[in-house]
Amino acid sequence: MRRKDREITDFDEIVEIIKKCDVCRLALKDGDFPYIVPLNFGLDVQDKQVTFYFHCAMEGKKLDLIRKDNRAAFEMDCNHNFILNEERMSCTMGYESVMGHGTISFVPEEEKYEVLKILMRQYHAEDFAFDTHMMKVTTVMKLTVTDMTGKRRNNIR
Repeated sequence: MRRKDREITDFDEIVEIIKKCDVCRLALKDGDFPYIVPLNFGLDVQDKQVTFYFHCAMEGKKLDLIRKDNRAAFEMDCNHNFILNEERMSCTMGYESVMGHGTISFVPEEEKYEVLKILMRQYHAEDFAFDTHMMKVTTVMKLTVTDMTGKRRNNIR
């Protein structure tokens, strides 16, 4: 990372940023160019192992790409704010972000319900009842994070 002064190395601090985000962008291999897709996600942390869960339809481009190569990069960001320095006549943006790499696997049918509850917790503080009949037509994926970095910009330097 070029700007070490913005790097976040504390694991718990990175997890707190993830909890504030509402979209995770996955980058998948698609020939000569990456394929990037924004997704809702759920977060699970066990013994400092970060796992993300995603849901989608039963078919589509991202599923085809994952079946060919299950490696992915991810990025998420939050707390965007405009920073104006009138004295220097400059402006920039404040943010917090997390990016990294991992491998994707498909969640078996018998684990979907518990995993979808993890996904719902990212967006609802309490348990949220959802229609379990939809699980039959829903693919659930698990991204096991292999590495990640955090970054923050919240003032002008």
